[in-house]
Amino acid sequence: MSANSATAPDSAPQKQKTRFRISDKFPFWAQIIAGLVLGVLLGWLARSQDVSWLKTTLEQVGGIFVQLLKLAVAPLVFFAILVSITNLRKVNNAARLASRTLLWFMITSLIAVAIGITIGLVTNPGAGTGLTPKDGQKPEGSGSWIDFLTGIVPTDVITPFTELNVLQIVFMAAVAGIAALQLGEKAEPILKLSNAVLELLQKALWWVIRLAPIGTVGLIGFAIADYGWNLISKYATFTADVYIGCAIVLFGVYPLLLATVAKVNPIQFFKGAWPAIQLAFVSRSSVGTMPVTQRVTERLGVPKEYASFAVPFGATTKMDGCAAIYPALAAIFIAQIFDVQLGIQEYLLIAFVSVVGSAATAGLTGATVMLTLTLSTLGLPLEGVGLLMAIDPILDMMRTATNVAGQALVPVIVAAREKILDHDAYNTATASPVDELDVREAGRKTAVPVAA
Repeated sequence: MSANSATAPDSAPQKQKTRFRISDKFPFWAQIIAGLVLGVLLGWLARSQDVSWLKTTLEQVGGIFVQLLKLAVAPLVFFAILVSITNLRKVNNAARLASRTLLWFMITSLIAVAIGITIGLVTNPGAGTGLTPKDGQKPEGSGSWIDFLTGIVPTDVITPFTELNVLQIVFMAAVAGIAALQLGEKAEPILKLSNAVLELLQKALWWVIRLAPIGTVGLIGFAIADYGWNLISKYATFTADVYIGCAIVLFGVYPLLLATVAKVNPIQFFKGAWPAIQLAFVSRSSVGTMPVTQRVTERLGVPKEYASFAVPFGATTKMDGCAAIYPALAAIFIAQIFDVQLGIQEYLLIAFVSVVGSAATAGLTGATVMLTLTLSTLGLPLEGVGLLMAIDPILDMMRTATNVAGQALVPVIVAAREKILDHDAYNTATASPVDELDVREAGRKTAVPVAA
């Protein structure tokens, strides 16, 4: 925008200007697409020509990228949740905003799971696959309601970080944040340190995010090299169901809610949120994408103090793809393989688990815990999880993209309904490079106005 360029000092370092010109010529989204294409080609080459070293290289490249994302997950979640809760003290009507956010999380999850169940009933994804119960394998770890409820409270403060139990980390961060609010000024030194650590972690994670195109080559390439098209063909209906279900939510339900509830332009939302959606598709991690999600949410006009609460909260609990559409379809798929009849009661249980148990997905790659929680609630064999493990990485890309889009969508809806959305910022948001700072944000108010 001309206004932004006018405010930029003429004496800006030449190095910074050159970086942006290069980014304009080969933007981040184009790098991601190039990584996808190159990964598919290398994966096909490794499989068709049986090039073992290439397959190993692709596996290592993708594995290192995911490991780098996971490395930051535990401290990032802790400090993001702690800081987001304490930031609520700067927000007028904080309790109202928090409750409305949770309500819309639940509403969109119910819509998503209903779509998943409907698609599953229409397409019968488990029929004609040639798969049998013998093809399944019981997972090493599983989720149950007892494990879910008792697992929220950690036995010590170290294990959740070493074992990456995000749900327990969220619990500890929430307790610490509420305690800091109660202490008031006495907690200021801790809050300053927490903000500094959070900024440090986000900066480090930005460096990892810039490696996403390279990680894409490894992740996609290894998926093709390891699984091949023959395996994918056995799951063709199920794979199509997951992608179609997510696409309906992503490009049907979300735009409808934006147009009718938030009364804003849906196309503008996707323009602004696109950097986060594309990164989520590649990284398969809602938490790893969280800094980008928060940035694009703020660019879309959501006040920073509210976005800093809603986005981290959503990154650990808001999972329309992994916790709603996918478990609904997977339960129907597994029930058909094991010849188990599902009735109205079972479908209602699927909806209940999707709304209440979505925090079990924890914003990490994969949705195994949520799936086992759903299967155990329905009384379906947990061996069915093994049927879907091979195809999971391919499914997880679309699931995570849907998750992240929903995590940006709800703050926009709530902010619009509470009349705190900056419509000028929303209407001018663009899918600019993920590392470009928006000058407009620097002048944004530090407190959310009282809702009318």
